[in-house]
Amino acid sequence: MDNACYLLECRATGARLLVDAADDAPRLLELCDGRLDVVVTTHGHWDHHRALPAVVAATGARVLVGAEDAGDLPVPADRLLRHGDVVEVGHLRLDVVALRGHTPGSVALVLRDPSGRVLALTGDSLFPGGVGATGGDADRFRQLLDDVEARLLAVLPDRTEVLPGHGEPTTLGAERPGVPQWRSRGW
Repeated sequence: MDNACYLLECRATGARLLVDAADDAPRLLELCDGRLDVVVTTHGHWDHHRALPAVVAATGARVLVGAEDAGDLPVPADRLLRHGDVVEVGHLRLDVVALRGHTPGSVALVLRDPSGRVLALTGDSLFPGGVGATGGDADRFRQLLDDVEARLLAVLPDRTEVLPGHGEPTTLGAERPGVPQWRSRGW
């Protein structure tokens, strides 16, 4: 499925967080040298957590997921995430942003680096050129686009780097002008 997984490390403490243990557990374990503190699953779709059981078994990492998607995981969650929560890994603080619509419990993580860099790890909720799939459901689409507008575009700067669950990164500034077109086309 060509998923993107992201490993964040606190330089001060060495604590590590993996976003989406999507697949290829041996490669993910090699990437983190077998040391991992937390895995955040952005949503409950199988292509974002296939390697989760093996990664957790090998590292003992805590599992975090949006509350409404916890039942979709192949392992129990250690913490259920809700909009406005904060995930701390070492000295890193990541804001939890619920982006409902792709799934009921989809979450993004926003990291504001002291240097001024802002990252939004959006799972399957925001990509270059539009929001994630909503199964053709107009209400789910409207909810997802409303959440992206209110919870990302309205509060984060254009320079915010968007790191999606598939495909290439983008910025909020590059995506912001497309919102009226996305709304009118309905996907």
